[in-house]
Amino acid sequence: MFGNYLIGLREGLEASLVVSILIAYLVKVDRRDRLVAVGGGVSAAIAVSVAFGALLTYTSTSLLSSGAAQETFGGTLSLVAVAFVTWMVFWMRRTARSMKSELTGRLESALALGGVAVAATAFLAVGREGLETALFFWSAVQAAGSTASPVAGFTLGLLTSVVLAWLLYRHSVKLNLATFFTWTGAGLIVVAAGVAGYGVHDLQEGGVLGGLNTLAFDVRQQIPPTSWYGTLLKGVFNFSPDTTVLQAVAYLAYLVPVLTAYLWRPRRTAAPAAASAKPAAAPTTTRLAPSVLQESTR
Repeated sequence: MFGNYLIGLREGLEASLVVSILIAYLVKVDRRDRLVAVGGGVSAAIAVSVAFGALLTYTSTSLLSSGAAQETFGGTLSLVAVAFVTWMVFWMRRTARSMKSELTGRLESALALGGVAVAATAFLAVGREGLETALFFWSAVQAAGSTASPVAGFTLGLLTSVVLAWLLYRHSVKLNLATFFTWTGAGLIVVAAGVAGYGVHDLQEGGVLGGLNTLAFDVRQQIPPTSWYGTLLKGVFNFSPDTTVLQAVAYLAYLVPVLTAYLWRPRRTAAPAAASAKPAAAPTTTRLAPSVLQESTR
């Protein structure tokens, strides 16, 4: 449940901030008449994302009749989802500072073309986040098993993100989004590592990869899957008490280098800038939304 809460919170806040920037820009240039077009584009993006998630579920449960085909399909999409979320967290860290100028630049051009172009801009901006979220959420739900807790966690995360975005927009709270996105990104990488391990296990069950019966460890007696701590480990880390060797290798081969690169890179790039900066230039910051939204709503 925690992993799905994190997915909903992180992805929902990204999408909410995109919508906030678009709305703030229209208010700033006194084009409130185009707010309906933005709403239409956002609604269409949400509908397409939900339909994409439903299509994945229908394909895996109805169109694929054999268990092996379902396992292969699920395992393949899990690895695709891991690739997408990895690209997303690195992309967000690299482009966060320029996101506002890029979005408002596109919206400014769209305003000159008409309402359909404005709706299309909103659709594309939010739709990308929605499709990534649908794919990663679907994979995380498959890894968690057939319980309602993943959906509950994801829904709570989305609701929290909407409330946070609204409070940020209204300047009711101050939140260092650079720090927020850094640590939630690290959390998503941990969740993605579990999805990668689960995906490999699915491919083993589907017969694509071997070694299904070669276990790295079997601690089902010590950590029963139905115990509260077994459920907690499953929800946070996608921990399996009977992990195969290949599954463990995939987990560590993804988690260690990706998390290391994600956490170390800012420190390497920030050090020279800090060393050469004069005291007057000290406020250099990677904060995204407070400054962005404040500037946009002036």
